Formats: sequence, structure tokens, C-alpha cells
Amino acid sequence: MKLRAGCRDKYIRRHDAIWPELKALLSASGVRDYTIYLDSETNTLFAVQKQVGDKSSQDLGENPIVRKWWEYMADIMETNPDNSPVSIPLEEVFHLE
Repeated sequence: MKLRAGCRDKYIRRHDAIWPELKALLSASGVRDYTIYLDSETNTLFAVQKQVGDKSSQDLGENPIVRKWWEYMADIMETNPDNSPVSIPLEEVFHLE
């Protein structure tokens, strides 16, 4: 995902105050240990999450809570026409447990 220039602090503040209903939705969907990293040089955001079951946060795009969050974040992130964050699926090339 990509953060707009100059929006780092706003992005962090918004996530520090994540909506309880969004947090509950993610947990109920099996999302655990969700971390987002920022490369400050490129404003690239990289999210990692563990999940229980076969769902991830990427499967919640039709949920009204998620859509409301996307709208809330659209002014500080690159988005698609539906306000979902522009994201690029990555190929896993290494994993160590």
C-alpha cells in the first residue's frame, strides 16, 4: 500500500485510535497479530497478519465497517475508485519458523 507524502503522523494517529467495531470485526474474522510497517523513504506500507481459518482482512471488502474505514483513510492513502487501498499482492520467497 502507499501513503501520501506528509501523512505519516496522521496515519499513525488514526491507527492508534482504530475503531472498536473494526478491531472486533478483524478478530471475529480470524485476523491475529496484525502489523503494518512503513518505509519512510518511499511511503510504502507493508502489512503482515496471522490468521486463523481461511479468511484475511483482504476478504472483508464488502463489509460496511471496512468500507467506512477505507473512506476515512482515502485522503491520506493511494486508493482505488471504491476507496480500497491500492495494494500489490507479494510473492512469498522465504519463510522461517
